[in-house]
Amino acid sequence: MELKLFFKNTFPNLLELDELVDMSFKKVIYPKGSILVRAQKFSTKLYFIEKGLIRTSFLNDDKDMTHKFFDQNDFCGPLDCIFYNEPSKFTFEVLEETTVQETDYKTFDLNFLRLDGMKQFESKTVMDILRQSSDKLIGTHTKSAIDRYNFMIEKYPNILLRAKLGHIASYLGITPQTLSVIRGIKS
Repeated sequence: MELKLFFKNTFPNLLELDELVDMSFKKVIYPKGSILVRAQKFSTKLYFIEKGLIRTSFLNDDKDMTHKFFDQNDFCGPLDCIFYNEPSKFTFEVLEETTVQETDYKTFDLNFLRLDGMKQFESKTVMDILRQSSDKLIGTHTKSAIDRYNFMIEKYPNILLRAKLGHIASYLGITPQTLSVIRGIKS
């Protein structure tokens, strides 16, 4: 969905949104494999995904671990940089050709957060990301691998066609072999 339509659906009474989107955001198409933000680097870019898929990851003992997937209609950006003025803990990688609307957080803050309801929207978006991370962490400790797989398929229905199986396995906290067994049981 285009950002203007997303904002119109979310804030139907705000008439100046089209102009603010044009002023503040730039549409960019990133090819598969592009890195938007590298771990341990600093960026205050904020992205709205109109089409495509982005993965956040980190290294653990030189193993590439998937933290989260961001899909169409998601906002994403390095929260460590934006809110804590610290380098990003995560690398943001484009998994398929992805169209984003991109802005610097300061521009977003200046132009949008003064609007009615926008600060609450920002807080809810950040809290949703935090809750998803918390739910994932709790699920890793309390749910079976099959339950985590089912939850992932519910949230990202076509993820198996869009991301590498190694990325999916690390997101689920299982080995690629366990993922193959689960996929075999499910098919």
